[in-house]
Amino acid sequence: MARFSKPGPISAKPLSVLLGDVFSDAYAKQGFAARELVTRWEEIAGPEVAAHSQPLKIQWPRPVEGQPQEPATLVLRVEGPMALEIQHASDVILQRVNRFFGWSAVGRLALRQAPLSRRDRPAASRAPDPGEVAKVAETLSGVEDEELRAALARLGASIKRN
Repeated sequence: MARFSKPGPISAKPLSVLLGDVFSDAYAKQGFAARELVTRWEEIAGPEVAAHSQPLKIQWPRPVEGQPQEPATLVLRVEGPMALEIQHASDVILQRVNRFFGWSAVGRLALRQAPLSRRDRPAASRAPDPGEVAKVAETLSGVEDEELRAALARLGASIKRN
């Protein structure tokens, strides 16, 4: 009779650890040494600037032998109407980005006007009007279960509202 050993403990790894190299490669192709500039953009640039811009890439100039490394250019995607405002705030944005890096890594901003790819959360739905719910409930007299009738009335009022 064969003896089977008890399986060891399962150690699940977070998805971010498993895909870290994949994302690091993608960010590196855009010139980002670390993805934190993208993922923490609101914290770095401030909520006002981050609401209307996203970092696209960092363009590093080719090093010239015997010369000090020139600072990079941070390319931002900016919503059209806010491009002028962000251009005026470029000195402050550069200071914040360089403070994040800990050295003068970025020397200038380049703006690309385009719609932002947002990950907005859907707006929370509001409860239907109680008067409308009551009107719909009157039409549901054939439903005997009180809780089911109330739920159907709320659903019907929500559908009419939309």
